[in-house]
Amino acid sequence: MNRSLLVFGVAVGAMSVTAFHFPFPISDFRQSAVRLTIARLQYDGGGDWYANPSSLPNLLQAIRQRTSLKVEKEEARVRLTDERLWDFPFLHVTGHGNIRLSEIEVSRMREYLLRGGFLHVSDNYGLDTAFRREIERVFPDRPLVDVPLSHPIYTLVYPFPNGVPKIHEHDGKPARGFGIFIGDRLAVFYDYESDLGNGWEDPTVHNDPPELHEAALRMGVNLFTYAVTSRPLP
Repeated sequence: MNRSLLVFGVAVGAMSVTAFHFPFPISDFRQSAVRLTIARLQYDGGGDWYANPSSLPNLLQAIRQRTSLKVEKEEARVRLTDERLWDFPFLHVTGHGNIRLSEIEVSRMREYLLRGGFLHVSDNYGLDTAFRREIERVFPDRPLVDVPLSHPIYTLVYPFPNGVPKIHEHDGKPARGFGIFIGDRLAVFYDYESDLGNGWEDPTVHNDPPELHEAALRMGVNLFTYAVTSRPLP
């Protein structure tokens, strides 16, 4: 199986840029059409899939500035039934309300993840019940589990020794990073009681202190970098 090598550098604080080499899993997508951007999932059910409009452009800017990944400036928007789905290695879901996937969309989500795609879901408060219901339809045999603190998602670019950062208070619960694994590969990451998407927004939207905005962006850089460099199952 032919794979391209992706070379990127990361600057952390005042540290010098260091080059790393990772396999880029484009062979499980269309090799001529893979796009380095974040695709926001448009779903039915009444939830505001379009929430946090400034979040993804800000995260993409951070990825461009802090790594040598040549990401696009704008997010994409895609439905699970779109043929363009296979062009995107990173799929983002957020919102405050209900998600409802059709049977075809459930099948497409399963196929997307099994073929090497990465799904990030950000609990924007009110999404939890619907997401857990729908992801269980996608993978009834693969439960959401706590992602161990030793996982590269917390160390690949920036260190997060305590796991996903707490950006916004919802119900006073600690932030947790849940995931679904396919073999050794983390295919789904769900930030619960964290609200990374809010943290990526322009700081004036929620009046977040700079340290929380920075923590959210750093975690986002880790997520995207892992998504495009993790090797999918053959």
